[in-house]
Amino acid sequence: MLTVFSDIHVRNAQRVTPNMSATLHAYSTRLAFDAVKLVEYACLTKNTALTGSKPLSLLHTLAVDFRLALRNVLRQRRRSAIAVAAIGFGVMAMMLTAGYIEWIFWANRELATGQQFGHIQVTKPGYQQSGQADPFAYILPDNSPALALLRHTQGVKSVAPRLMFNGLISHGDSTLSFLGMGIDTRQDPLAHNLIILKGTTLSAANPNGILLGGGLAANLGVTVGDTVVLLTNTPGGGINAVETRVAGLASTSIKAMDDVMVRVPIAMARTLLRVQGSQIWVVTLNHTDLTDSVLAQLKRQPSLKSLELTPWTQLADFYNKTVALFSRQMGIVKLIIGIIIVLSISNTMTMSVMERTVEIGTAMALGVRRQRIMILFLTEGLLLGIIGGMLGIALGYVAAIAISAVGIPIPAGPGFSHDFVAYIIITPQIIVEALLLAIATTLLASIYPAWRASRLVIVDALRHNR
Repeated sequence: MLTVFSDIHVRNAQRVTPNMSATLHAYSTRLAFDAVKLVEYACLTKNTALTGSKPLSLLHTLAVDFRLALRNVLRQRRRSAIAVAAIGFGVMAMMLTAGYIEWIFWANRELATGQQFGHIQVTKPGYQQSGQADPFAYILPDNSPALALLRHTQGVKSVAPRLMFNGLISHGDSTLSFLGMGIDTRQDPLAHNLIILKGTTLSAANPNGILLGGGLAANLGVTVGDTVVLLTNTPGGGINAVETRVAGLASTSIKAMDDVMVRVPIAMARTLLRVQGSQIWVVTLNHTDLTDSVLAQLKRQPSLKSLELTPWTQLADFYNKTVALFSRQMGIVKLIIGIIIVLSISNTMTMSVMERTVEIGTAMALGVRRQRIMILFLTEGLLLGIIGGMLGIALGYVAAIAISAVGIPIPAGPGFSHDFVAYIIITPQIIVEALLLAIATTLLASIYPAWRASRLVIVDALRHNR
């Protein structure tokens, strides 16, 4: 070993002073680098005195850096394990939080498309803005060729007409106002996606049965099988009424809606209102993700140019605000987890630099450039991030499966009528974001320790702890 140091001193006289050479001779037996590491480091310099070969290629150089970084990470097993655990648990916490929020988005999306708006609504122009004031001015005919075109469009599952109206509902001496909707009991998703509290949903087998919101039924004092009277104004200015029976009690999960909701077969609604047609054609797709592509396809059809096509994303105001709120909250969670990882890795890398000061000085004395020292420590941080990120992803995925198998009971929040059971949904995007978070934060945390290691003075580094 001493002979090697003497040879290096002679060949690198322009970079190693006599005092440095003496220090190398005096403390050579105490260097933490083994002989293999010294040779590998020397091979990275432009002056390859030990081997007499040409400088190594970039790919080979990076391979050597990676091998040395991995060896250094494994050498400090306890400290590396603590750092990997901090990264892993941070990534797992981020995945579980993001997975829970993803379930909230999914639940609200399905609520909006399945129980309220469908995926696309087709109306006469202006209905969405002014239709509440005069809904019967926007009636669509049932025999329109556009309706047949919609039903034969690729990706469309069903097209169902809806007829909106309001009026009074009476039972005995009790009379309350209601918001009614006539729906196609076979094609409209509302006929199947409502939560049935009691009785049955609407069906073609029971054309005289209606659904009442649970809150409206309780306020009116009726239950399944009771007879009620619906009273409403017709488009011509007259008054019409129909006597019918309650087939079931239902819930939309939104209390304000349950307190006024009445759902009837569309044939009954047309008879009550003395109209033909409907104000809305509700288009249901095979999958929610097809909304944009099918909407673009329909807008290119000449027969639909005179109609207004509105996607559910423009109608679901509650969903849009929920996404905006929780997306910002998720950004704060990621920031907190990132800060924790940065502090943990920064402490680990700083301690590693302090303990390996002599090694760093020796490497630079042998000809390793400061840039290579910095790259080495950044590679160590990158390895910690990758290992910790993969560990966190594995733990997070297993935890998500276990939690979803049991479910998370959620009490009814403000404006909702019943409790929920939540789950964790892990998507590929969440996994990618979790891994990127781990890698980015560890690299960020490694910058200052790596820069500090590369700025060490060779003589002072070799005399460290003396």
